[in-house]
Amino acid sequence: MDARDLISGEAELADESDEESYDSETGELRRKANGTNGANGHLDDSSEEESEDDEEEERKVREGFIVEDEEEPEERERRRKERKKRRREEREEEEAGLDEEDLDLIGEANPSFERRVSAEPKLKRLKRGHKDDRDGREPRGIHDIFDSDDDEEAVREDRRMNRTAPRGFEDEFADFIEQDFSGDEGLEGANDDAEVARTINRGLMGVKDTAGLDEQALEDLKEAFGDGEDYDWALALQEQEDQDDRRPPGTKFEGLSKGIELKDVFEPSQLAERMLTDEDNHIRVTDQPERFQIARKPYEKLDLTDEQFKEESIWISNMMLPRKQNIQPDLHEPFQKSIAKVLEFMIIDEYEVPFIFQHRKDYLIHAAKVAVTPDPYNPNAPQYVVSAEKLLNQTDLWEIFDYDLKFRALVDKRNALQRTYDDLVQGARIHDDVFEDMLPKAITMEELQDVQDYLHFQYSSRLADIALVNGSSQSKPHQRRPGASRVVFEKIRNSSVYSLVRAFGITADAFGQNALKQEGRRTYTEDPNERPEELAGSDTILDPPNYISANQCLNAAKAMFAEEIALNPKFRKHMRQNYFLNGVIDCFRTEKGLRKIDEQHPYYEFKYLRDQDLRQIAAQPALFLRMLRAEEEGLIEVKVRLRNYDQLKTRLFGVLESDNFSEVADAWNRERREALELALQKLDRIMARGVKETMKMECEKEVGKACREEFSRRLDQAPFKPKGMVLGTVPRVLALSNGSGNLGRDPICWAWVEEDGRVLENGKFIDLSLGDPERNTQDGADVQAFVELVRRRRPDVIGVSGFSAETRKLYKQIEDLIDKKDLQCADYQDDEGEDASDKLEVVIVNDEVARLYQTSDRSVMEHPGFAPLTKYCVALARYLQSPMKEYASLGRDVVSISFDPSQRYVPEEKIIKQLETAMVDMVNLCGVDINEAVSDSYTANLLPYVCGLGPRKASQLLKAINLNGGVVTTRAELVGDADQRKLPAVGPRVWNNCASFLYIEYDSSDPDSDYLDNTRVHPEDYDLGRKMAADALELDEEDIQAEQQENGPGAIVRKLIKDEAQEKVNDLILEEYAEQLEKNFNQRKRATLETIRAELQQPYEELRRNFALLSTDEIFTMFTGETRDSLCEGMIVPMSIKRVSDDEIEGKLDCGVDGTVRAIDISSRMDVSAKQLYSPHQTVQAKLKSLNRKNLTAQLSLLEEALSRPYRKELDRMADEWDQRQEQKDRENMQEKNDVSGRTQRVIKHPLFHSFNSSQAEEYLGSQSRGDVVIRPSSKGLDHLAVTWKVSDSVYQHIDVLELNKENEFSVGKVLKIGGHYTYSDLDELIVNHVKAMARKVDELMLHEKYKEFPKAETDRWLTTYTEANPKRSVYAFCIDPKHPGYFHLCFKAGQHAQVQNWLVKVIPGAYELQKVQYQDMRALCNGFKMIFQNMQNQKRR
Repeated sequence: MDARDLISGEAELADESDEESYDSETGELRRKANGTNGANGHLDDSSEEESEDDEEEERKVREGFIVEDEEEPEERERRRKERKKRRREEREEEEAGLDEEDLDLIGEANPSFERRVSAEPKLKRLKRGHKDDRDGREPRGIHDIFDSDDDEEAVREDRRMNRTAPRGFEDEFADFIEQDFSGDEGLEGANDDAEVARTINRGLMGVKDTAGLDEQALEDLKEAFGDGEDYDWALALQEQEDQDDRRPPGTKFEGLSKGIELKDVFEPSQLAERMLTDEDNHIRVTDQPERFQIARKPYEKLDLTDEQFKEESIWISNMMLPRKQNIQPDLHEPFQKSIAKVLEFMIIDEYEVPFIFQHRKDYLIHAAKVAVTPDPYNPNAPQYVVSAEKLLNQTDLWEIFDYDLKFRALVDKRNALQRTYDDLVQGARIHDDVFEDMLPKAITMEELQDVQDYLHFQYSSRLADIALVNGSSQSKPHQRRPGASRVVFEKIRNSSVYSLVRAFGITADAFGQNALKQEGRRTYTEDPNERPEELAGSDTILDPPNYISANQCLNAAKAMFAEEIALNPKFRKHMRQNYFLNGVIDCFRTEKGLRKIDEQHPYYEFKYLRDQDLRQIAAQPALFLRMLRAEEEGLIEVKVRLRNYDQLKTRLFGVLESDNFSEVADAWNRERREALELALQKLDRIMARGVKETMKMECEKEVGKACREEFSRRLDQAPFKPKGMVLGTVPRVLALSNGSGNLGRDPICWAWVEEDGRVLENGKFIDLSLGDPERNTQDGADVQAFVELVRRRRPDVIGVSGFSAETRKLYKQIEDLIDKKDLQCADYQDDEGEDASDKLEVVIVNDEVARLYQTSDRSVMEHPGFAPLTKYCVALARYLQSPMKEYASLGRDVVSISFDPSQRYVPEEKIIKQLETAMVDMVNLCGVDINEAVSDSYTANLLPYVCGLGPRKASQLLKAINLNGGVVTTRAELVGDADQRKLPAVGPRVWNNCASFLYIEYDSSDPDSDYLDNTRVHPEDYDLGRKMAADALELDEEDIQAEQQENGPGAIVRKLIKDEAQEKVNDLILEEYAEQLEKNFNQRKRATLETIRAELQQPYEELRRNFALLSTDEIFTMFTGETRDSLCEGMIVPMSIKRVSDDEIEGKLDCGVDGTVRAIDISSRMDVSAKQLYSPHQTVQAKLKSLNRKNLTAQLSLLEEALSRPYRKELDRMADEWDQRQEQKDRENMQEKNDVSGRTQRVIKHPLFHSFNSSQAEEYLGSQSRGDVVIRPSSKGLDHLAVTWKVSDSVYQHIDVLELNKENEFSVGKVLKIGGHYTYSDLDELIVNHVKAMARKVDELMLHEKYKEFPKAETDRWLTTYTEANPKRSVYAFCIDPKHPGYFHLCFKAGQHAQVQNWLVKVIPGAYELQKVQYQDMRALCNGFKMIFQNMQNQKRR
């Protein structure tokens, strides 16, 4: 078996004689001269067909068809052994074949490798090849005819021998040296070395020789897939089982009762990633919607009773009604009934949301007949009109589904508590009225938690005993380890001191009941006859040795009574109600926040915010989530308090105290007040924490819903509509982009995409500028090519987008070209049937999907030879053709797109859940052509969102369809057809959900094609559709029966379509149909009948809005990254000066907006010109006077008086909502600290300068990007500056800058020196050529494949683990040195038994330094390290 067998039938290799590499941005070709393999530069396929029998060949020889060559004895022996080893050879070929993952890895390491698309399933390495698969293989190449199994066996034996043989030094460190050569000579040298070393190291080296893979590809291949023997044990076990299967009964080996499964071979994480675990397979085969199975998995064993089902509908109704402002009081009952019906559909019928919304819409509407005044002039006028009120929309249905899960969790916890209490009743013979009263009334998880806390406080020791007796079977999951305080209270309860607790005259439960009831007190407090201290000191109370004094007993009793009050469920409920009704939120800055949150900081808007009630907070969910994030960062404290706390406390004192008038009563009332104070202090912490957590969940929910609404808006747009075409027609698109390049200098990439998504052409332009005859200038060099391309291809639309403000200029340039050259779109027919053509339209395309696509693995797979910017253009074109498909192709990566500014404060899983519901809604609105999904993976991305399906069931559906022949002719065959030998693709319940959303294109020439299978009509309503068609055609029963007997059940609808009589259905009175259905069959179908009528006229009509063009603000944000909040008039921003004239300064803002400063805004001094003050390439601070967001231009001012007034965001606050006194006090304290610091505060006019110390600079850079910089004063004096830059997270380098040639002590030196080695003329040069140069090198190193995101200790462990798994391999890796910013560890281990060593790599401007030698890039650094190490080893050997 040679190396060619490793890739037989799996992949083709590109022609290496004309190997092309691409520029990372533009796709410019660079060619290499390498050798070729075979004709056309492809490897000859070495797969083998079944050979003819020897007897057949001998017969043909005798008959003269072929002449038999004289065979050597070895050849005859080969033929004899070939039949004997056939089975083993096939299995080994199957093992050696590279699957899709192998090919992906090879493709990543070797750009010249072309991957053949295969429909074979993944993870098939251990499967025996089926006979059909073997028959389909291509024959061997000519030069493989004489290959023998003996030769292959010898090669395998040689490989095994060489693996166990000792290796020389060169072989041991071959993986250190040979993979990083550059250039043709280096590649040839590497190949020569490999050729010489062939006898030392075989195995996968043969792939390199045959396929042209470089050493890096082999390294990745070996590291990922081993040397081919990783699964030998599994193959041996499988072969043993096969042999066992062939043995006679009673002679089989033991221990092989079942076959090898995937989980026996592959890691669980691998199977989970590919959804191949047992749980995934269970989801596939279970006839239940996939999303239901996953969501209800925690409650799969929970069955709701009829009473609980009724309770749930009321519970959900009460939860939703406060938010449904449009539901009037008289509709509350219909609203609750509608929710009950929806729950019935979801729980009993197991219908998903899209099905209910589409096919049970009548139950979401309340229709009532309203009598009308009779018309005397029209006796036939209707006596009533139908008034319809929409009760539930599609978002409400998803909310009901979510509430159903919450209710199940509630019932599950309630049942668990009930079981725990039943154990107490049975085991300890206890009876608790509080528990029995409050458990059924608990309607939230918080209230259930109150009941649980009460139960465990009251009976902690008994619950522990029961748990021991029951073997911890039932009670243990709900037991909590008791704390020290719980043990103390248990001691008090079991001692005589508890009698003093009873002496308080009222129980905690009675007090809670009194507080909860609004109509008055029910239980009165009784006073003992003795004073508290006298009773506490009596012999009946003292309990030595634990309680030996009256004061000690009294304090213990008060603590116990306070704890009972704090844990009473009724009192907690009362306090929770008060907190949610009267709670307010205050923000207090911390010491850290005092300095970090300045007036420009995004958190400043709530730095001194006070007295915000919860209703205000609920209306601003983003604000509250930002508060909580600031609290996590240690910048502020968010505190919850009761606005009327003193009044509440006074009222509660009145409820607790006795009404008696005596010294004894006063003394006991004092003790009661102290106990209540203790309880309120504890409850304040608990309630505040609970309120914050509840508010956080609600705010996250609201932000998630906002993301869902925005995503729905972006999904709700049809493909761009070509002129003269119907909505939904897919356009042909020419997409262009200049990326982030400058127009006229950098390439403009383009791609031509057909309506079926194929990319037929792509290329690049440089200069598309129009000439000016008046100035005698010619058109740009590529104008003619662009015009020729447009006239030849005739696109429907041109899409333009990019990464910078320069793209706006490209858009204008293309529009000018179209106008001047009179470029037209494709011809179409106007309303009168005449041919027409309009000016070609240019559209700026939303590129949020394209930005993700250009660097994705999917783009590499689909267009391996395209430059990233060309892939970006392809995605732009596809977005114009189908925004929904583009979003669906992202999968979970869609969460990377920003739909709401506060999205980053919400957990990713919650956002994904909301976005998925939006995608499910839109996919089911549009439907999926199931046959197109089978043949097109791009369309197949929609299937997981189809009602009833999911990623697992969608893959199973496609697999079953392919097994059935690859084409679906009717919806009914998806559940299987035994007569036609069709396997079921889905079960009946899933089919009910998905059937109407999977459509099959109607073919009038096919008698089996059903028109209704191409509509939104569900198969359960086909009879209604056929009845309506028959009535529209005015056919009687005999005509209908005759037509159906002759042409099948769909004959009537087929006749309606054939006669083009669809419009006749508009004459039908559907109200009468609906009344008959409800009366005779109890089915509400009024909305369904309307759907059928519409679908009979136009099946699956496009219901989405027209393609939405981006607004000015959206374009501005896309090109600049700025919003109205981040860039607006009045802000002071840095501007880089491009040109200076006497009357104007032109520059550019950091975001790419072109800025202009007029003469009157340059300086107030009339005697000084602009050129004397400013020069090109200088960066200055300027105040933004006006901003044109459409043209991306700005007017700025450089006047000192304008710059002296900083921008302050206007905040809408009431006077008592902002702590102005604290704000002023903080300002004064900060000023005092600056005055007392003893150091003159330097102020440098540079956008990166801040008056920070080192720790403040690090705090400021903490949330910034890697490579960001702060210039700050230096503690070394006025002739020094400090530059702090972010190397990585929590790693910052502080650079000391010496200033020379200073004009005065406050100015910046004209010469800036760093470390005595580097000299710069100004701060901008220092930042660009020193800091940014190092940052680029840090990025290059941290993006290198050998870099590990581990600390050094973990990196060392990884190296050790790797060499233990690969004993004869050497390995190295880089990791950051956080203790020495700017340095990295180079850790390496030369074999299993070698010590882990590490060298320091220093990052310097534009290079790396290792062992005092500088290297320009990572390739040179890696090769340099290997050479140094090899030389050291050679010296040791000498």
